[in-house]
Amino acid sequence: MTAMPLPLTIEHEMLGTLRVPVYADVSAAAQRLAPHVRRTMLLRSPVLDELAQAPVWLKLENLQVTGSFKARGAFNALLNMEPAQRERGVVAYSTGNHGQAVAWASRCLRVPATIVMPVDAPENKVDKALRHGARVVRYDRTRESREEIGMRLLAETGATLLPPGDHPDVLAAQGTLALEALQDLPAAALANLGLFATPCGGGGMAAGCSLVLRELAPQARMVAVEPLEFDDTVRSLASGKRETNPAGAKTLCDALQAATPAELPYAINSRSLSAAVSVSDDEVAAAIRFALEELRLVIEPGGAVALAALLAGKLSADGRDAVIVLSGGNIDLPLLRQIALD
Repeated sequence: MTAMPLPLTIEHEMLGTLRVPVYADVSAAAQRLAPHVRRTMLLRSPVLDELAQAPVWLKLENLQVTGSFKARGAFNALLNMEPAQRERGVVAYSTGNHGQAVAWASRCLRVPATIVMPVDAPENKVDKALRHGARVVRYDRTRESREEIGMRLLAETGATLLPPGDHPDVLAAQGTLALEALQDLPAAALANLGLFATPCGGGGMAAGCSLVLRELAPQARMVAVEPLEFDDTVRSLASGKRETNPAGAKTLCDALQAATPAELPYAINSRSLSAAVSVSDDEVAAAIRFALEELRLVIEPGGAVALAALLAGKLSADGRDAVIVLSGGNIDLPLLRQIALD
C-alpha cells in the first residue's frame, strides 16, 4: 500500500475527544522523558548486514526500563496529568508490557495503579507489575471484556483510564524511540535511510514513529509487522477500515494480541504506513534464536516480529540503511528455553 501524506491541517485535527498528536508532541515528550527512561542504543551486526544485503540498525528497546518501549508512553502520560488527577490513580488494561510500564511509572510518581490483565498473561509480566506496587485484576479474555472491567473500576475509584494506544500522550511518547534512533544514526545513514520497521499490536508505536519519519526522513518506508493470526493492521490497510481478529486466534506474541487497531493510532497509520506485513510463530522463534546466538540479546516474541520479517525475506531494505525496532525483552524463561532448544 502506498502511503498517503497526512493533511497539512493535522495539527488542528481531533478524533472524537482525542487530539491527534504531531511531531512537536514527540519532541516535547522526548525532553520530558529524558531524565526518566533509557536512551537505548543502536546495534549493528555484520552477520545481519550480510543476510539483509544492507546496513541494518537495531533499536534495542528490549533494554528499556521495564524491558519494553511501553515505559515511554506510560511515564509521559502520567507526567502530563494534573496533580489532583494523579492522586485519584490510574487504571490500565494490558497483556503485560503496558501494565508493567504503568505500574513502574506510577510507583515512581507515587500514583495508585490498578492493572487489568488476562489470566493467560505471562506470569513474569504479572509478577513485575505486582512488584512495582500495582493492584492486578485478572480476567478471562474468552468470556470477559477488559474494557467493561476497566469502566467498573473507574466508577468505583474515580481513577483515570490510561489505555495502551488511544491516548495522545502515550502515542507521542512511543515516537521518541524513533526520534532517538534517527538522531543517533550517522548523517550518511540518515540520508540513505530506506526502511523503518516496528512491531505492531494496537499500532501506537508505529503511529508515533511515523510522525518522526515524516518530519526527519520522509524518504524512508514505514512498515508495521504483526503476528500472522493477529494481522488486523494488514487487513485494515487493504480494506480501508479497522478490521478485527477472530476470537480463537493464537500466537506466541502475547504483547501483540490486539483485537483490532486502536482508533487513534489507526487514524495516523492508515495514511502514513507504507505497508504492513505478518510473520508466523515459527519465523518469530527463528528470530529469537538468531538474537540469542548471533547478537547475544534476549527478545520476547512480540518484540522480535520486525526482525523476523527481515530474516524471513518479508522486508527488504533494497540495499539502503534500515532501522529495525526490537520492542521488548520480557519473555518467560520456560518459553525462552523451549524456543532455544527447539
